[in-house]
Amino acid sequence: MTAMILAAGRGERLRPVTDTVPKALVEVRGEKLLDRHLSMLANANVQTVVINLGWLGEQIVNHVGTGKKFGVNVVYSPEYDNVLETGGGICRALPVLGSEAFWVVNADIYTDMRLPTDEMPDDALVQLMLVPRPAHKSRGDFDLVDGKVRNGDERLLTFSGVARYRPEFFAEAPGGRFSVVPMLRQAADDGRISGRVFEGAWEDVGTPERLADLNSR
Repeated sequence: MTAMILAAGRGERLRPVTDTVPKALVEVRGEKLLDRHLSMLANANVQTVVINLGWLGEQIVNHVGTGKKFGVNVVYSPEYDNVLETGGGICRALPVLGSEAFWVVNADIYTDMRLPTDEMPDDALVQLMLVPRPAHKSRGDFDLVDGKVRNGDERLLTFSGVARYRPEFFAEAPGGRFSVVPMLRQAADDGRISGRVFEGAWEDVGTPERLADLNSR
């Protein structure tokens, strides 16, 4: 099984913390976010992890190396001055991610999630891990109806930044730099996204204030 960690972004919302450290290497309670993600993926029997690189990406390479110390094989996808956003970054890595379903994890989240190891539903192109809407958001992203992710009216659930994709999902994706969000919205309308709700520890480490709050608990 393969996976990708999206780590190329500048981390603008986390400045000034990310002026000298890439967001993937920000520490929560003495542990780097990237280390947690690699351990989570290794525990889900992932063998190969692609990490895309942008701002201060050389620090990530120096810290992770081959990935052997985390029990995985790490392959890098350098973007640096041409960061491709979520969709473009994933598409660029597809040749390494292979022909089976793969996990994608946003670097700037904190969680103790354990990834499901069972198969995705046959009719799903994507499986989203969802969390209850956090207090700092006035509205969530999606609803979940009979196991299907929907663009509903209530939107009580938030996309956790962890998802499993079949490569076919990207068959008609635009080239270059683009966000995956519009594609997810369309797939939700088409009934092609399954979802699960995770109610354990999860935080979007998006601002210095939220980082400080996490480290104070």
